[in-house]
Amino acid sequence: MEYLEFELPIKELEDQLQKCQIIGDESQVDVTEACKQIQEKLEITKKEIYKNLTPWQRVQLSRHPNRPYTLDYINNIFKDSFLELHGDRNYKDDKAMIGGLGKIRDQTFMFIGQQKGYNTKTRQFRNFGMANPEGYRKALRLMKSAEKFGIPVVTLIDTPGAYPGLEAEERGQGEAIARNILEMTRLKVPIITIIIGEGASGGALGIGVGDRVLMLENTWYSVISPESCSSILWRSWEFKEQAAEALKLTAKDMKRMKLVDEIIKEPLGGAHKNPLKTYLATQNAILKHYEELKNLSSKDLVAQRMNKYNEMGVYNS
Repeated sequence: MEYLEFELPIKELEDQLQKCQIIGDESQVDVTEACKQIQEKLEITKKEIYKNLTPWQRVQLSRHPNRPYTLDYINNIFKDSFLELHGDRNYKDDKAMIGGLGKIRDQTFMFIGQQKGYNTKTRQFRNFGMANPEGYRKALRLMKSAEKFGIPVVTLIDTPGAYPGLEAEERGQGEAIARNILEMTRLKVPIITIIIGEGASGGALGIGVGDRVLMLENTWYSVISPESCSSILWRSWEFKEQAAEALKLTAKDMKRMKLVDEIIKEPLGGAHKNPLKTYLATQNAILKHYEELKNLSSKDLVAQRMNKYNEMGVYNS
């Protein structure tokens, strides 16, 4: 188990509890009461730490190496029913962007999401979850196929941004993302978007326009990462915590500003502490919002989606 810096008090108590249990197992000493006291203190400490997380600490949780990625959600929500579809029919198959068909109960969905890697080899294979233009064009191809057959679309966002390399720009990275945003605004089937980790910049927006936009509790959604914001404003990454605070990027901030529709609660300590509970909560949220959208005509669906985004950023002085 890996611990973040602010989780070290939890680690110390868990180590104490483990040693206490070992002493009880290896000797005739009754340590039941001591173990119970440590356990109670551990639960109180967990609640205090996770109840008062700063924006930067939530950013750290969203990047936790044990946190579930898109394929984990797909494999657990769809189990054996997922059929992955490949390629943009133009350049190649982008491994940072995954898409395909799957069933939840009796309803088929088109699932699209960014995938990060679990170790050095798979991170390179998945390009650290940063899609190239062909990834966004693959996503658009799958969304248009879903529209053709009346299949609702679910997108899972977890990316530090679109790939910023020279070759990506040469192949039209900006145009690909802009095209996706335009086409998603007028897609004639329901779109449910969920931020499951990092939601950064145009890389997230390229598959982020939806009738319902949801965020897991310990995720972030912003035009720029705290580190990059810090480097621009302060010429140093040392002010990333202040940048995270100023950007208002947490799920609570997004909900308060009406930029997302719902926050999906995570298990205490983050999604990685109880992945199965997180998958079930995500599945239930998808089904709930689909039920609200499925009976709308395509005309009403598009009109409501356009109104939703037109109202963003409007305020009364």
